Amino acid sequence: MGSRFPSHQLSNGLYVSGRPEQPKEKTPVICSTAMPYTGGDIKKSGELGKMFDIHRKSGPLGNQPSRNTSFGGAGSNSGPVSNAVGRSNYSGSISSGVPGTGGSSRTKSNSGPLNKHGEPTKRSSGPQSGGVTPMARQNSGPLPPVLPTTGLITSGPITSGQMNSSGAAWKVSGPLDSSVSMKMRATSFAHNQAVSNLNGKMVTLSKAAFQLQYVVVVIFAFVAALVTWNICWGTKGVIGFVSRYPDADLRTAKDGEYVKVTGVVTCGNVPLETSFQRVQRCVYTSTCLYEYRGWDSKAANPQHRRFTWGLRSMERHAVDFYISDFQSGLRALVKTGFGARVTPYVDESVVIDINPDNKDMSPDFLRWLRGRNLSSDDRIMRLKEGYIKEGSTVSVMGVVQKNDNVLMIVPPAEPISTGCQWSKCILPTSLDGLVLRCDTSDIDVIPV
Repeated sequence: MGSRFPSHQLSNGLYVSGRPEQPKEKTPVICSTAMPYTGGDIKKSGELGKMFDIHRKSGPLGNQPSRNTSFGGAGSNSGPVSNAVGRSNYSGSISSGVPGTGGSSRTKSNSGPLNKHGEPTKRSSGPQSGGVTPMARQNSGPLPPVLPTTGLITSGPITSGQMNSSGAAWKVSGPLDSSVSMKMRATSFAHNQAVSNLNGKMVTLSKAAFQLQYVVVVIFAFVAALVTWNICWGTKGVIGFVSRYPDADLRTAKDGEYVKVTGVVTCGNVPLETSFQRVQRCVYTSTCLYEYRGWDSKAANPQHRRFTWGLRSMERHAVDFYISDFQSGLRALVKTGFGARVTPYVDESVVIDINPDNKDMSPDFLRWLRGRNLSSDDRIMRLKEGYIKEGSTVSVMGVVQKNDNVLMIVPPAEPISTGCQWSKCILPTSLDGLVLRCDTSDIDVIPV
């Protein structure tokens, strides 16, 4: 067709005026495919799955050619249309025609977890048999995520933690089970040569502590028994010490020497009289009232214990007197009066026993109680008296003092110790002042 105006024929057979347009490079069409519902599975969620090295199958599967589709069948264009073939990306399930099915299509599902090559994994309800190593981990439930290698050094053995379906152990980090950790630690300590085993030493220390406690108990029991023995027999031990002490001869005694003199007593300027029996011409008198305390009776003193005799009242007096030495026959003045310190060991005898039944039968005793403002209610009482009467034999222990041809026996400046009596288990006792020893039951009174 000849014409002054250029024209060209379109692909549909029409002739149009103008020069044909130069084919332009078509801008690639980016198609976004809607992401399917993942249900929380990171292998189904695009970029998040890529972070964990889980690739999804993108693009058309099989040998199907890529093409653009429209919902209206074959499309017709009223203007210039590019004959470039459009390409689309497919993800998920793809329907493809299969020959021999009469035009019907069978759907092949590609959804689900993919392996590292982008191919869908085969599911099975258990491990496969036949010795074939599967390409992917097979289990009947959700597959645990395969974490990327980080290069971190973790603690604990690789076999600690959960086991997968094939029997292999998961390599996990974190705290181990407390019982397993303690057992492993104890085992490592037991076989470590740098650690000393002290179990035997602990047993030895326990035995030593028990033996020490046993020794302490034995010592305490021995001390308690010794103290009790001395409380009961201490007075008799002192009396034995006085009896065994040797007598001195006043003729050879030196001034200031501590001696023991035994002889007959003679009253001085002021004789004494006992308070209850009215015994006259005494140089020493002692009257003591004792009470017995039962379960509900009154105490005689603050230290009075139940079911024992307690001292309620005591009267003791001493005056200066003379003693004639049996060894030399010399006479010495014993200074026991005027407030001198005296330790008497004079035997006392029971004068009267009073109980609620016979208290009215002794008017002298009731008179003696009233004279000292002592009550006479329902009490069990006992009165004892001891004395040194003129003509009695007495042992005196003191210091010799000579002054103008007058021989005297005075109290020592310091107490005298009796020392330990090991044969009788008697502890030392201090004797303060002049010591008077008289046994009125064995020695008869010599008339003076």
